[in-house]
Amino acid sequence: MRLVLDTNAALSALLWHGTPGKLIDAAQRRVVALFTSAPPAEVADGYAALASVVIPAVIAPAVPRDPPDDIVLATALAAQADLIISGDMRVLNLKSYQGIPILAPAEAVKRLPQG
Repeated sequence: MRLVLDTNAALSALLWHGTPGKLIDAAQRRVVALFTSAPPAEVADGYAALASVVIPAVIAPAVPRDPPDDIVLATALAAQADLIISGDMRVLNLKSYQGIPILAPAEAVKRLPQG
């Protein structure tokens, strides 16, 4: 399963190890693959070690009133992600992007493959 986490979800996963942390645990166990658009030097070391860097796709604006969040969608498209994980209501309100479901971390954890 290929996942793209927005910045808030990724940092929550790394810092607080609660529900979002289960996504990082799954990546460490190689149950899921993580993708990011940021070069590793710009991403927290722990996340950079787990996430593959992709060049975001070029997309039309999709997140109302928050264009910087479009990069998460563009990254998911370029990574051919199975899920987009976000805690941002503007992103979550889209529900999906180009057929890729957008879920809160707790919902994403429920969909993790067993392994």
